[in-house]
Amino acid sequence: MEFRIELAGVPIEITTQYEMTKQMCQDYLTMRLPSLSLAISQEDIAYEREKSAREDEKEGIPIRQFADDYLETLAVYRKIAEGLLDYNVLLFHGSTVAVDGEAYLFTAKSGTGKSTHVRLWREMFGGRAVMVNDDKPLLKLMDDSVTAYGTPWDGKHRLSNRVAVPLRSLCILERSETNRIERITPKDAWPMLMQQSYRPQETVKMAKTLELIDKLAQHVGLYRMGCNMESAAALMAYEAMRQG
Repeated sequence: MEFRIELAGVPIEITTQYEMTKQMCQDYLTMRLPSLSLAISQEDIAYEREKSAREDEKEGIPIRQFADDYLETLAVYRKIAEGLLDYNVLLFHGSTVAVDGEAYLFTAKSGTGKSTHVRLWREMFGGRAVMVNDDKPLLKLMDDSVTAYGTPWDGKHRLSNRVAVPLRSLCILERSETNRIERITPKDAWPMLMQQSYRPQETVKMAKTLELIDKLAQHVGLYRMGCNMESAAALMAYEAMRQG
């Protein structure tokens, strides 16, 4: 199966064995001539299965069994992430919401409550808030700006929109009984930025990834927040992070 989508402004031609990826990407289909082409093999699917099993063993949980069509969606996004590095686009793990046309990205260790915190923003701001991506947004890094893009790889709640929004601030979330937020330096943020970015194995592509992470750290406001899951946390975060 062959089709084209557009992500982060880049038209991509994809050849898959199953229909699931095209169904996921319905809102991102395009007729533009592709700048990037990729095809998924059975070996790519097998790699995703083996990687998932290794992660389950590391977490000490029973190995999960996934269907080939689902694993193919992971293989597609992995190849997209590596291909888009040539276009200064970084795949990042976090939840991103836009308010009044500016995006705010929250990242944290799994289970901390990124999606819950962003839900508080959406409830507080109503129609002023637009969900960009709840799990794996794409970030385009230019010399003096960062733009966050929605993608169909958007987490278990399937929250995203086909939008491009300037990224104002990024916040590392931690659980806390009381709410607190502080501005941090690129050096302070670097370990989490590194951990939450997609990191390819190829040396040249990894060097490009490090370059893009450095731009991210330099061009957006960086914060660390300890928060509970009350609406006051969202208000505190917004009032601090809109300063950029």
